[in-house]
Amino acid sequence: MFKRKLEALNYHTPDNVNVKDEKQFKSLIVWLEDQKVRFYKIEDREFLRNTESDDWNKAFLTYIQDLSCPYNPADRSAVLDWLLGYAVKLEYGDSVDKYKSMSADKFTEEQKKEAISKSTNPLDALDFEGPDFKAGVASLAQLLKVPPHTDHKEVLKAICLLIKEKFNKDEMDKAGKSYDGKIECIPLDKTDLGFDAGDNVNNEAAKILRLLHIKELRDLQNRINQAIVEVQAMTANPKTDQRLGKVGR
Repeated sequence: MFKRKLEALNYHTPDNVNVKDEKQFKSLIVWLEDQKVRFYKIEDREFLRNTESDDWNKAFLTYIQDLSCPYNPADRSAVLDWLLGYAVKLEYGDSVDKYKSMSADKFTEEQKKEAISKSTNPLDALDFEGPDFKAGVASLAQLLKVPPHTDHKEVLKAICLLIKEKFNKDEMDKAGKSYDGKIECIPLDKTDLGFDAGDNVNNEAAKILRLLHIKELRDLQNRINQAIVEVQAMTANPKTDQRLGKVGR
């Protein structure tokens, strides 16, 4: 989880950092202060450099308190991640003009391919402008009934918003509560189409469309029946106001 920040800081072993290893952790903290953060004067870093001291944890606690680290010192992973982010921020601040000039379009194709090959993130290997990616977005949009657009990236944004809205935990819980557990399986080979579409592939597709249409009609009929029941319940048990009633003449 620290690899990319360590690589950005040019740490000598970004792949082999184990927070649970006391020696590695202490060594990394000292390296960050000496090389990147430099919060203390050189002569004031001795208490932190003395990693063999029994009081090192106290020194470390004082250090992160002086840096105003917002995380619990006991959570070393969170503290280290914050420290690395802080160091990256300082590194950028020292060379703003240098990093501003490093835009993505200035990298050569070889440099881009090399960066992708080193990355462990599978998304980095995707070609977002390739025909396969565009076809995948179009298929997903059709499945989720998202309207088409000339820019496939805009379609992808719409798909993300739809998934975030419709497939979050609350919506899934509601769907689970409304589900009655009954699944009706209709064998496709035993479904009568009623006409011949010309070949087996078209016949199978037509059967599927017919079954989907029947399902939509059943859902609509169920909603109509539910509305009728609710209306009947209201009319069969009307509320009366006894104050308006009269007794005798």
